Parts: sequence; structure tokens; C-alpha cells
Amino acid sequence: MELIPAIDLYQGRCVRLYKGRFDAVTHYDRDPVELARDYAAAGARWLHVVDLDGARDGRPGNAKVITRILEAAPLAVQVGGGLRTRDAVDTMLAAGASRVVVGSVAVREPDTVRGWLDALGGERVVLALDVRFDGDTPRLLTDGWTADSGLALDDVVDGYRASGLRHVLCTDVERDGALEGPAVALYAHGHTRFPDIAWQASGGVRDASDLAALRAAGAAAAISGRALLDGRLALKNVTDFLPAAAAARTG
Repeated sequence: MELIPAIDLYQGRCVRLYKGRFDAVTHYDRDPVELARDYAAAGARWLHVVDLDGARDGRPGNAKVITRILEAAPLAVQVGGGLRTRDAVDTMLAAGASRVVVGSVAVREPDTVRGWLDALGGERVVLALDVRFDGDTPRLLTDGWTADSGLALDDVVDGYRASGLRHVLCTDVERDGALEGPAVALYAHGHTRFPDIAWQASGGVRDASDLAALRAAGAAAAISGRALLDGRLALKNVTDFLPAAAAARTG
């Protein structure tokens, strides 16, 4: 399992939201491009970038900053937020994104997104599925976590497997940005039900013990934003979860 640092962009600035709420924003005085470079220097192989304006408004809102990151940062980048049309997806891939992350449209328009997977391949498209999990059935939310889709996580994932789905970024919305620990049981459920899917765990990561617990649960990757920005999770202390750092240490 590897750690993927996250950079969330709102109005061009690096921020974190508390449980997805735009009225609970923490701003960080960090240049997003320099932050991406720092993560790469620490040994991160991948970076997760979210256009929060795009996620809220349904169209990309931080394209200039994201393009700067893609041009300057020496690591692979997956980008999400507002990518709800094939043109938006193609534009982001052409700009240099290694993967695109699609969320609400994957729930509302599965035939459309299955077409993207068929055309682009499972290594280029990540499904971002946001859930509320009570320990029984993970239920999907859409539209910035404001709407209950009425769908179960398992049913949606199963519907995409024939199109070559490989990567699912799953967020427990009650834990995102809260530093309360990840929903380990959620990812254990996903890995048990769909062991062929590379599950990206998002929400609640605090420290190295959380990363170890997610690895034991079968997660392929863990996304962390706030814990890194707040200094609670130091990259120098989690090199086992950073492939480039681990390779340099053993090489």
C-alpha cells in the first residue's frame, strides 16, 4: 500500500474542508506547486489533486493552478473535481494528468462513464465514490455529499467491472478532514467483496498506525491531506508507504 498526498484547491488556494463543508474551510499558506514538489522530494510517487470549485459547480474552476502542478511536479497526478464531460476528461489528460477522478457523474450516468472506461482503460479513470457507512451497507452520496443516491456501493462497483474498472477512491464522508481515524472496516469490506479492485482509502488518516491498519485491511493506497498539512503525519516517518523513498533507501 502506498500513501498518496492530497492537495485540495479552492479559489486557487490550498485548503481543507471539514467533512466536505464549504462553510468549514481551513486555508494553508502553501503554494500548491511547491507543495507538490515537496511531496515528490519526500518520495511520493502519486499526488491527488481536487478542484473543489469544480466539484461544487460542476465545471473545472482551478485549471490554471492544476496545469502549473502538472507541468512542474515530478510525480504522477490524478485529478478530480468538476470532470463531468468527456471534453473535460480529455482536456485534463492532455494537460498531463495520469488519471482522472470522476464522482457524481459515475453514479448518475453509469453508461457514460462505462464508455470512458472502455475507451481510456482502467488505469486512466478512477471512480470517486463517497459513502456513509454505518457498519452494514455503504450507501452512496452525490453532489458534494448533499444528496443520497439511494444506491449501495457494492452494486455500483459491480456494474463497472465489465468495463475494466481498476481504481476506486472511496471516502467515508463522516471522517473526511476530521482526523478521527479511517473507516478500516469499510475498506476491508471492499477488498473482501472486490479483491481485484485497487481501493484508495480517503478520510480520517492521522498517523502511521492508521496507514498500517489500512494496509492490513487490503487498501491499495491511502489519501492524506490535512494530517500532512498540519504536521501530524511526517513523510520522513512513513517511508515504508512511499515507494520512491523506499526504493532510494534500499538501492
